[in-house]
Amino acid sequence: MILVTGGAGYIGSHCVKLLLRQGYEVVVLDNLSEGPREAVLSDHFVHGDLLDVQQLERVFTTYPIEAVMHFAGLIRVGESMSAPDLYYRNNVTATINLLGQMRVHNVDRLIFSSSAAVYGNPTRTPIPEDAPKNPTSVYGRTKWLAEQIMSDYSLAYGLRYVALRYFNAAGCDPEGQLGENHDPETHLIPLVLDVALGKRANIQVFGSDYNTHDGTCIRDYIHVQDIAKAHVRTLEALVGGHPGGVYNLGLMAGFSVREVIDVCRRVTGRQIAVVEAERRAGDPAELVADSTRFRREFGWAPEIVTLEEIVGSAWARVRSNPT
Repeated sequence: MILVTGGAGYIGSHCVKLLLRQGYEVVVLDNLSEGPREAVLSDHFVHGDLLDVQQLERVFTTYPIEAVMHFAGLIRVGESMSAPDLYYRNNVTATINLLGQMRVHNVDRLIFSSSAAVYGNPTRTPIPEDAPKNPTSVYGRTKWLAEQIMSDYSLAYGLRYVALRYFNAAGCDPEGQLGENHDPETHLIPLVLDVALGKRANIQVFGSDYNTHDGTCIRDYIHVQDIAKAHVRTLEALVGGHPGGVYNLGLMAGFSVREVIDVCRRVTGRQIAVVEAERRAGDPAELVADSTRFRREFGWAPEIVTLEEIVGSAWARVRSNPT
């Protein structure tokens, strides 16, 4: 059985769906702070929190857990800068609690949801895994700390882990069953689509004076379905004896904020008003992945490779589920 922490969340729920489709038994542990109960597709669900060690211990004694996918955590860059205590508790202390119970119960396989935020402002792009780690946000620092803790557990206790540094997860379940449910929403594509739906008056562009081709931030967008497939491929590899490691996961192509808005206009056929705003603290100018190592070692490649397809899947979902 696979334990999925944060399985009600955006990426976690998509991974749970694919795991179930592939025949895995899954138990989801989630406090429902970042995702709704209806996004949990497994019959085995524990409404709980990784900060509750006693409850976490009960999960490991109740279910025959063989591996863990760890998605639970907080993800808002701006919030992390104003509430670092919240982020260190939920992203670092919670991870230590999870690793502790894994060790007690002899579970040695872990796939961790990390982030390109560990790099901060990169010295070159596309960014390789061995690029300097200089996170510019508390969120990024919590992911980097968690990775270092896992490395120490690997050396001391034999933990076999894979940390996947996502770049920008985007899009929705092609079947329309699952979508993005952040509250408040902070991801660019769903915010732009809210403008197209008339739920927002405009989209704010945070910073138009970056050293990029159009002055706005550039990001590497990867479809959430491809992320889910990467997790299943990683799980198969760990079960098969892969030693683990740290890998980037991205499309290896960058799109600016303005380019994303333009694609949203074309896909939706709607007018989308833009308001320019000040830069946000902690936002690097450009983050584009070099995912060569993961592709080579795990035999994975993204299947949804254009921004139009990514936006199209999200647009289909929000039109059919406007609430």
